[in-house]
Amino acid sequence: MEEENGIKKQMLYYFIFAALMIGLNYLIQKINQIWLAPFICANLSEINLIQTLYCSTDPYNMPELVGSIIAVGITYIIKFFLDKFYVFKKKSMEIKETSQQFIKYFLFAILTTIENIGIQFIFTNFFGTPLEISLIIALSIGYLTKFFLDKKYVFLDEKKD
Repeated sequence: MEEENGIKKQMLYYFIFAALMIGLNYLIQKINQIWLAPFICANLSEINLIQTLYCSTDPYNMPELVGSIIAVGITYIIKFFLDKFYVFKKKSMEIKETSQQFIKYFLFAILTTIENIGIQFIFTNFFGTPLEISLIIALSIGYLTKFFLDKKYVFLDEKKD
């Protein structure tokens, strides 16, 4: 029973932090959409590479895709430290252990980032779903997947090692 309560508490903290990261992700994407993309595209779109990979909206909305990638990267770095120290209560600051955890965390982040961006991209571009809704759906699914991967493979219980 105590172990079950511990897992519930971990999940609660994990998803509270996930909700905060969703908010931060949204904020970063809106900054990109409202300020950064218009600024870059107005001043640097004559450079073909920038026009093609960042400013183009035909056939897909590249500023949104790039903004999504940037936002997910920033929020995963912040969330790693929140998860390590607050959710899974790992106190070790040893470089080797933290590096190994971060590498595993990052590899799973890549998988769930692909999942997040893919879901958001599909909802926005093929179903016409607004950014806000596609973002919440994609990140919620991604963080659920990520919790179980982190619990099982990244932040191992020392008793079971």
